Amino acid sequence: MSDIDAISAEALDASPRWYVIHCKGGESFRATEHLGHQGYEVFHPVLEVQKKRRGRLVWVTEPLFPYYLFIRLDRLASNWGPIRSTRGVLRLVTFGKDTPVPVGDDLIEILKRQGDDRGDDTANLYFRAGEPVEITEGPFKDLQAVFESHKGEERAIVLLGMLQKQQRLEMPVNQLRRRD
Repeated sequence: MSDIDAISAEALDASPRWYVIHCKGGESFRATEHLGHQGYEVFHPVLEVQKKRRGRLVWVTEPLFPYYLFIRLDRLASNWGPIRSTRGVLRLVTFGKDTPVPVGDDLIEILKRQGDDRGDDTANLYFRAGEPVEITEGPFKDLQAVFESHKGEERAIVLLGMLQKQQRLEMPVNQLRRRD
């Protein structure tokens, strides 16, 4: 089958496919909301991260892909017209002469699965001050400590009871886990 035949076969395929939307800066959440209100199926992968705001760590929801989201459209039945004028949308991502290229369903499924798994990982990587933790690696392995604070994204400060006093210890955050 030639490249032209493959493109023609894809053009005739009326089954819904995922496409990428490029959003205006900082407006991917707005675009997701407005496209959803118009009845489009939208996938906007996000993650929960802790950021420092006014000197305190707070939980923030951020897009996994800043400026981008996915939309499921049927080449023949979907109304593509309103998408471009939707608040927050810049354009559909295209290649060549304004031809949107579909993203594989398998990629979207992987992202959705990893989003579910990431929730578990995030729960183990971000802790709250005063939370009991267990050290999983290194010379203090299996010891109990109290989480004090994050030091950047990959380091943490914990309080470890040693020598009849709580000692501050800096270590990689991935060497900690919640105590049951």
